[in-house]
Amino acid sequence: MSTPLSTTDSVQLSVENIGGIDESSVSFSPGVTILAGRNATNRTSLLQSLMAGLGSEGVSIKGDVDEAHVELTIGDETYSRMLTRTNGDIYAEGDAYLDNPELADLFVFLLEANEARRAVELQQDLRELIMRPVDTAAIEAEIEDLQAQRDDVERQLENLDSLQRELPTLEQRRQDLKQEIEEKEAELETTKEAIEDADQELSATRNQKDELDDALEAFRDTRSELEDTRRNLETERESIAALESELDELESELEDLPETPMAGVDEVSDRLDELRSQREDLDDVANSLQKIIQFNEEMLEGTDSDVVAALRGENEDPTDRLVDEQVVCWTCGSTVDSDAIEETLDRLRDIRSEKLQERREIQSKMDDLKTEKATYEEQQRQRTQLEDRLKQVQAEIKTRRERVEDLETDREHLEDEIDDLEAEVETLQDETQSDLLDLHREANQIEFELGQLQDDLDQVSSEIDRIDDELEKRDDLKARREEISDEIADLRTRIDQVESEAVEQFNEHMETVLEILGYENLERIWIERRQETVSQGRRTVEQAVFELHVVRSTADGTTYEDTVDHLSESEREVTGLVFALAGYLTHDVYETCPFLLLDSIEAIDSNRIARLIDYVADFAEYVVVALLPEDAQALDDEYHRLSEI
Repeated sequence: MSTPLSTTDSVQLSVENIGGIDESSVSFSPGVTILAGRNATNRTSLLQSLMAGLGSEGVSIKGDVDEAHVELTIGDETYSRMLTRTNGDIYAEGDAYLDNPELADLFVFLLEANEARRAVELQQDLRELIMRPVDTAAIEAEIEDLQAQRDDVERQLENLDSLQRELPTLEQRRQDLKQEIEEKEAELETTKEAIEDADQELSATRNQKDELDDALEAFRDTRSELEDTRRNLETERESIAALESELDELESELEDLPETPMAGVDEVSDRLDELRSQREDLDDVANSLQKIIQFNEEMLEGTDSDVVAALRGENEDPTDRLVDEQVVCWTCGSTVDSDAIEETLDRLRDIRSEKLQERREIQSKMDDLKTEKATYEEQQRQRTQLEDRLKQVQAEIKTRRERVEDLETDREHLEDEIDDLEAEVETLQDETQSDLLDLHREANQIEFELGQLQDDLDQVSSEIDRIDDELEKRDDLKARREEISDEIADLRTRIDQVESEAVEQFNEHMETVLEILGYENLERIWIERRQETVSQGRRTVEQAVFELHVVRSTADGTTYEDTVDHLSESEREVTGLVFALAGYLTHDVYETCPFLLLDSIEAIDSNRIARLIDYVADFAEYVVVALLPEDAQALDDEYHRLSEI
């Protein structure tokens, strides 16, 4: 397993004013470090100090101060953070080991209130926890971007197919033009021969001939320029028509797109923050209620005889022991009916169930709001793109209309100039009435037509060459299309892969841990990943659901499925730890954070704790666990121990 640290790197931690610690400095070696001590001996505070140095802000500052400082040295690098309490909130400044502590907060810092550990007990959405670090919205946006790129490639390939179909017509047109040019050249040659013959017989003055030649040449050039201007006009008008059509489509798309004010997005974000706070409050209440219920259930099942004697007094009435329906209250020492305590516990269970139901309702609302927020943001993105393109099209239409006006002015000027040249040629021709002049005019016309044919041939040849060049891109475009399709497929399967790996990791490790810990009637705890139709805003979608199953066995070997509510506190703790460990491995957290922190696992007996620590020690370079002295005794003597903080 690769980690960012060498196995020889030592860790130095200096802390001021975290939790109950005034000032302390400790060091950690690779492997397991045990923080052994009774409650209120700053073991949890030291773990929080390590969390703060690594990057977490989920720590507490000493009650009588408003600032705390942590310095963490790992190898040759030192990370220093200053934490400040302002209006009850903790703010951190400085450099931390982790750039983003989200994964570590979920799957590394496994203290009592860790959300992944409490997920099973609070019946939270296990899939939501595992998938939280995966930015599914970003993945969907990336998929949409790739789909747009693929659509563009498809359009280019379709355009190439269209160009391919044009080639035979263009090739035929080129051959026809070459044939026409040959015919015109032959016709021009014949005319020139006639001019030479007529020139020998002509008595007209050379001046008249030269003047007519100049007029005809000017007429030919001006006429060619006029034709170019008309073609450019036609091209510009076609472009304007296409742009106006696109403009209508863009305006229609904008009109159909719902208006999404930023205030709506901000309002949804604020509502999400509010619901997230309510969910956290409900988690705290449900967690506290469960502890109260668990403690009272254990006391009700059989209060320790020494505790009873101490509560009743040494001279208790022996007849009290004969009252089977009464128990000694472990809070005040009075004798009360067990039914009364059971009724109170039932009320507490009902309250806890109500809180859990409220939590599920809040989570459902949060899911709807997340979908609504994503919808708003996508609408804003689409609107921005459409508005930007709309401005581009409007600007281009304006530019091309100005070009059309200029070309129309040029065309009118050239038409007037041609009228004048025609009049001049007719005058010169009338003055000479010479066959030679007629032949020259005919030759000029043939040359003009020949020039047009040559221009057409050049344009057709250029278009064929352009199409040939474009067609050479076809293989690259097809390769790019396949590449984009593969990228889309990879993105679409990434979420499934993470979910599948998480379930596989959990089931594999839970099976191993249960075998190691040896719970007598607990056969199996496993997660089933199945598809379920869920609501997201106004639509329903297929989504994976993680369902936790508990399988028990009776004394005669019969197995049956039980519920999570019937897990003992020890079994819940183990299940929560294994779930967190599954997230740790699925997201490869060990590649960025080589630590694993454990606290508040007293619900598990010492021998099982020892076996559990031996197991998790294989997955992190540094395992730091807070234990009671009697629990710590069961662990390997080679593990490093810290008893004074």
